[in-house]
Amino acid sequence: MRRVSIVLIGAMILQFSMFVSPPKQAMAANAPDLNLNAKSAILIEASTGQVLYENNADTPLPPASMAKMMTEYLVMEAVKSGKFKWEDMVTASPYAADVIGSGQLLALGEQATVRDMFAAMSIYSSNDASVALAEFIAGSEEEFAKMMNAKAREFGLSEHANFINATGLSRADLGQYAPTELQGETLLTAKDAALIAYNILKDHKEILEFTSTPSKKFREADKAPMINWNWMLEGNKDNVNFRRYAYTGLDGLKTGSTDDAGYCFTGTAERNGLRLISVVMGTPTEPKRFEETRKVLDYGFNNFELKQVIAPKQEIDSLKVVNIKKGVEKQVPVVTETGISIVAKKGATPENFVVTAEPAEESKLVAPIAKDTVVGTVKVTYEGQEQVANLIAAQEVEKGSWFRLLFRSIGEFFVDMVSGGDKQ
Repeated sequence: MRRVSIVLIGAMILQFSMFVSPPKQAMAANAPDLNLNAKSAILIEASTGQVLYENNADTPLPPASMAKMMTEYLVMEAVKSGKFKWEDMVTASPYAADVIGSGQLLALGEQATVRDMFAAMSIYSSNDASVALAEFIAGSEEEFAKMMNAKAREFGLSEHANFINATGLSRADLGQYAPTELQGETLLTAKDAALIAYNILKDHKEILEFTSTPSKKFREADKAPMINWNWMLEGNKDNVNFRRYAYTGLDGLKTGSTDDAGYCFTGTAERNGLRLISVVMGTPTEPKRFEETRKVLDYGFNNFELKQVIAPKQEIDSLKVVNIKKGVEKQVPVVTETGISIVAKKGATPENFVVTAEPAEESKLVAPIAKDTVVGTVKVTYEGQEQVANLIAAQEVEKGSWFRLLFRSIGEFFVDMVSGGDKQ
């Protein structure tokens, strides 16, 4: 009986670069009632998007200035792509100089660098700087808002996610500058806001250099600095006005408030290698948005930890070698390409994590095989969540000569004949 080589098709590699939606994990569903005074809330882990807690997180609500997170993303994307430079000069248009709400820093025709405008937006939630940047990048705020909506689809935000401007102001607040082609109001769910924050931290973590700044002068000649609306910054721990709100490890991300939205806050903090993203929307007072955020973040840091289950370049017990065709060697030892870390409940033991490994499809396991070639996958499963890493060849496998392969084939033929005879 001829030997049949059974090769399982390798598992699809889990990608977060196009993060669509944080998976709803059992641990999120079983989260306790935090007794929040907010219309909606969510807590996710920043490297995976794993949902740790949610409450009405799919309800669309006005996000107020939290919408500026998408403005921030697009500005940083434009700079990183080389389309613009941080040192480029931005001029305040009549609209930018007239826009109401937070900021009101710019005079008509005043110029400032992209960096200074961005600092005003991310530290002081400046509406005028936000409009100026949007017009600078897209020609008009409405065209910029179209870019925001396109990016929302790319991120996989909910069907409710909608942007009509760069600031989060309502249509009524925009007056004569209200968009003519874009309909409705700016709306986001708490999960949408968390996804934007996730993508910012994944692609443009340099934003924390701005958002962690407690105060900064817009112009050197200014008598008073811009005060960050985020009272929870760790940098406020010695500030007599805000130290009761200061939270260890917190360095961003964006506040927002209007009459329609109430008080909102997307926060992020890192402790012991675990970074969390929280969103609270629709709290009744300004202090409440920070007090409720503290409850959400405390729940995360008190109950979860980022646990490395598999290290980079680690051998997997269940698949130490992979069979190779037409090689000088018949097998190649394999190790993990990267590690796998999972957010787990504190106290989880190795038995709580299921590790499985599979070789790649047979057609890809043919010599020559270069070192570090992907030859399989390893998957870790924990309480309904899965993460996958590549298995790579730990050494090179050269292609065997035709003479070597011929004699190997003859040898295997006789082995098969003997094996077949023994079974009759």
